[in-house]
Amino acid sequence: MASPAVPSELRSALERLAAVDRLLVALDFDGVVAPIVERAEQARPLPETAAAVAELAGLAGTWTAYVSGRSLASLTDVASPDPRTLLIGSHGAEVRLDGQEHPVALDEDQRRALEALHAAFAQVAAHAPGTWVEEKPAGRVLHTRQADDDVAEAAVGAARERLAERGDIYLKTGKRVLEGSVVHATKGEGIAFLRQVTEADAVLFAGDDVTDEDGFLALEAGDVGIKVGDGETAAAFRVREPGDIAEAMALLVLLRGAHRPEHRAERAT
Repeated sequence: MASPAVPSELRSALERLAAVDRLLVALDFDGVVAPIVERAEQARPLPETAAAVAELAGLAGTWTAYVSGRSLASLTDVASPDPRTLLIGSHGAEVRLDGQEHPVALDEDQRRALEALHAAFAQVAAHAPGTWVEEKPAGRVLHTRQADDDVAEAAVGAARERLAERGDIYLKTGKRVLEGSVVHATKGEGIAFLRQVTEADAVLFAGDDVTDEDGFLALEAGDVGIKVGDGETAAAFRVREPGDIAEAMALLVLLRGAHRPEHRAERAT
């Protein structure tokens, strides 16, 4: 019988996924693997989820990945990922495969655009108490979680207005953040890339934020999308909180292990 955190419909989907030959399990980090916290650097994965991801990575024909809006450096620092886990950072602009990082490379025009983006966000944050700017290799993030609601709303509006005429800067709105990037990349593109390199027969993707909808939209027939929390979504399944994802991943370990009992087996290429 499924637990309340893993409703029967989701359990049935996990049972189906567990039987495929090549499975990719891709998870957003913040709000999925780790609870949302006030400061980004304070986030840590739930131990149960981290353990399940490591166990899945050790099963034959199974790949795990974190697909995050964080930079690779930030993601690696807070997630302490299993070395076998593939990493997508900066919404797909950065990649780590088999321990090899593929950093983003900016041309001169993109570097100038990044300077303009930084200046705009920094000027807004200087006049909006409780906001701050995070630096990424190809972008900047205006964080507003610690600001009053009216201050946060005004800051995001002001930043958008400053950059409204910039066709070389791409803005994304998330939960209490406004992110700008000089490289157009989405989590959907990141998932499509991982599907290609792993040659996965099916993909599970779990996310919680607006930017994760690109990932859900990239899923194909036979895949499973799980939305964490409230809000409109293209995902077929929904759970309440990161703790529910921990239970779902633990269940997937058991189901997948029954089909792939040889842990740490050499994967077919």
